[in-house]
Amino acid sequence: MGCFFIGLLMVILSIGNIIEEANGEISPKVLSNIKMMNKRGPYLGIVAPNNFELNPLLASQAYVPYPSLPFIDFAGRRFRFGNISNQRVVIVMTGLGMVNTGVVTQLLVSLFRLKGVLHYGIAGNADVNLDIGDVTIPKFWAHSGLWNWQRYGDGIDDELALEAGGDYTRDIGYLQFSKYNNQSDNLLNRVWYQPEEIFPVTGTPELREHVFWVPVDKSYLDLARQLQDMRLPQCVNTTCLPRPPKVTIVDRGVSASVFVDNAAYRTFLRSKFNATAIDMESAAVALICHQQALPFVVIRSLSDLAGGGSDVSNEADLFGSLAAQNSVDVLVKFVGLLPRHKSKTHS
Repeated sequence: MGCFFIGLLMVILSIGNIIEEANGEISPKVLSNIKMMNKRGPYLGIVAPNNFELNPLLASQAYVPYPSLPFIDFAGRRFRFGNISNQRVVIVMTGLGMVNTGVVTQLLVSLFRLKGVLHYGIAGNADVNLDIGDVTIPKFWAHSGLWNWQRYGDGIDDELALEAGGDYTRDIGYLQFSKYNNQSDNLLNRVWYQPEEIFPVTGTPELREHVFWVPVDKSYLDLARQLQDMRLPQCVNTTCLPRPPKVTIVDRGVSASVFVDNAAYRTFLRSKFNATAIDMESAAVALICHQQALPFVVIRSLSDLAGGGSDVSNEADLFGSLAAQNSVDVLVKFVGLLPRHKSKTHS
């Protein structure tokens, strides 16, 4: 009978832990591990979009996981701890899209003592002068998926819904759907691109600010310029790219929870915003770090010409793995350039 009650007590305690974690609370054990790991910080936060880009980093000889506590699992995410080039790092995978990435990046910067955030992965390309496998480091990032969709019949001089109250603006510009119509008028009219509402930690709580283009950290960008002579792999098995890939600093990248496989929209993003890298996550990392006053940089390797049309057939299917590996190689090289104790610390 005593064994029964002991077993029942264990079940009740287990259910309590499950309910606690299901409600989003941090269990005592996880909280204890977080506090212990933060005593070893600060860390570089490294953010990967998915397993396709995460696994090459974990398999790299440059990454040495901590033997005593290699990871902490919380909120459906795994935060991995280790060293890269004598830098303490905590690595996390976000999953697809802006919401996943914003949530995970905020968890990362809220739970752990960080001195900076590095985001890497593959991206679609909007610049026909660059090739698959090239690694881009944009100076600015924007979320290009926040719109005010204007009603049919209104023109560019007509005020948008809720514009008068400061919720929306016509300052950034618009996409006119009828310009891509073959024959008749288009009932979709146009969408106006909008800045994000942000609430910086250095500002007044609940007092919003607006931002569209978010700059990467200047010191990180200056370090990244040293990578532009880096030699990168050119071939997958016996299939090679027309020229060796290169690392290049570009003006802008854009992100939205939209997979862009459309040449017309690619051309629009390039002509309207001078965008090079097109992806689904980087602007979320940028926006969180900007609000948290934390230095960041994004490294994105081009896996395809968005919408097709390059000289290389099969594009992402064939060279996606090469692009992912190139992004990892550049990330590791960048980490090696960082001074060990000179970055800002966020807690």
